[in-house]
Parts: sequence; C-alpha cells; structure tokens
Amino acid sequence: MDSVQNILDGISRVIIGKKEIVSSIFAGILSGGHLLIEDVPGTGKTTLSKVMAKTLGCTFKRIQFTPDLMPSDILGLSVYDRQKGEFIFKPGPVMSQFVLADEINRTSPKTQAALLEAMAEKQVTVDGVTYELPDPFIVVATQNPIEYEGTYPLPEAQLDRFMMRLALGYPELEDEQKILQMRPGNNLFEAVETIISADELIALQLRTEQVYVAEQLQHYIARLTKATRDHPDLLLGVSSRGGQHLYRVVQGIALVQGRDYVLPDDIQAMVIPVFAHRLILKPEARLKGKSGSDVLEEILSQIYVPVIPNGQN
Repeated sequence: MDSVQNILDGISRVIIGKKEIVSSIFAGILSGGHLLIEDVPGTGKTTLSKVMAKTLGCTFKRIQFTPDLMPSDILGLSVYDRQKGEFIFKPGPVMSQFVLADEINRTSPKTQAALLEAMAEKQVTVDGVTYELPDPFIVVATQNPIEYEGTYPLPEAQLDRFMMRLALGYPELEDEQKILQMRPGNNLFEAVETIISADELIALQLRTEQVYVAEQLQHYIARLTKATRDHPDLLLGVSSRGGQHLYRVVQGIALVQGRDYVLPDDIQAMVIPVFAHRLILKPEARLKGKSGSDVLEEILSQIYVPVIPNGQN
C-alpha cells in the first residue's frame, strides 16, 4: 500500500512528531467514521485537519462554532430569487467532503444537533427538500477540555456518533524545536501535496471493508463491548454502535500498517480511543478518581486475548 505510506509521510512533513496519532486519525477516515479531537488550544488540531484534507484531495470547509451560530449557518438556506421568481438553495459549509467543526461545544445544542444529524444521515433537509452530502463525507470536530464557561457539552447520545475521541498532546522537546523553525500561515500549506483524489480515498475505504477479522477476534470485540455494560463502576457501557465502530476502525488500522488482516494488538490499541467517550461512570467511581480509560484498562486486563493460529490471517 504505497499510497497509504505516501499519505502518512506527506502529513508527517507538516505535523511533526505525531505519527501514531496521525495513523489513528487516518484509520478512522478509512473506516468511514467521524472524529472528535479534544485538546488544549495551539496543539495543531486545525492545522492537522487542513493538511489531511488537502493530502486526500478533498474539498474542505471550516466552521467556527459560536453561541450565536444557527443551524442554517451550517446546513444552508433557501433564498428567494426575484428574477426567477423561486427559492434557490444556498448550500452551507456542511456540503463539503471534509468538514472541520471547530470548538463544537461552544454552540447551542440545536446547532450541534443539526451537524450531528447530517453526520448520521449523510443528508440534510432544508424547507422540506432533502439534499445528499458529498462522498466521502468526513467530520472532524474539536473541543477544548479546559474552558467550560459558555460551553454546551455534547450529550452522551451525540458523543456516540463519533467513531473516536483523540488528543494530539504537546510535542516532545526535539519536535518542539523543529516546530519553532516552521513558518506559520499559508506558506505552510503550500508545501502540502495532494497525494490521492477523493475517488481514490473512496476506493481505499472500500478496501478497508475487506480487511479480514477472524471469528475469534469478532468474539473478542463482542466480549469487550459487553464487559463495559457489566462493569460495577459504570452507569452506561458501550452501545452496539460503539462495538461496530471498534470493528471498523481496527480494519482501518490494519490497512494503515500494511496488512489485510486484523491482529489482537490492533483491538487493544483502539479500545480506549473508540470506547472511552461513550462511558458514564458512577458517582462513587468518579470520587475515587477513576476515568473511563482506567475502567477500560481493567477490562483489557481481565478479558482473555485470543490467539490466532497460523494460517487464519
């Protein structure tokens, strides 16, 4: 899969020192999912999204979410054309192949719901008319986990629509020095090359669906999913959609790593990014300082990891 490696190499020239997280994000895109990046300002969330979109040959729109943003600002609206004597639909920024929903928790639940409905249905309805969204359709939403004043946290049911929640984190010392030497602004993106077209990305997504997942690994995913529902520290475990998302994203990570089959390690690596944001802890667990990631680490240590015999991959 030379094209996959070329894509990762191209992104890594601009996004310094984040190969692992870039691989996870790309795996999510290959799996047809939408992503939530939760991190402090200035860690490169917006830059990564723009670079990813250009590298993949997708049209790109950025929506800055604010308290006064309306659903029509995202979806579009019908405007009366006096010359034609009819209403003309003016598409909103959601009518793009790659949409960056910046600081999604700063807008009202009504506006959040408009975007999340589009994510689920891959279509929008304005004034009773339904419009199909482009293919591929990828949403990367960001939110700041530090500042809660004036924000509207996404409800659990809406968080469940995101395939993964990820964090970029701060760079290592050597990478920080390289970043200091980079010139910000448009000059940065002029160096970004388009590696594949949107049609080629669709072909890669179809190929991802063909990645082999052994029956033992399917059972492993099902057991991990069920274990979250039975855990004593959790009020709410992972939904069936969450289990499907894990199944799909491990296919993506396998393809990113140059394989046409999934390994148990793929599942273990992706459980926390895919499951953690779907869990609701009991108050007593929170008082003990536990997090969703802590609970998932416990579950991973308790569930038997299947051994795949040679030849089954």
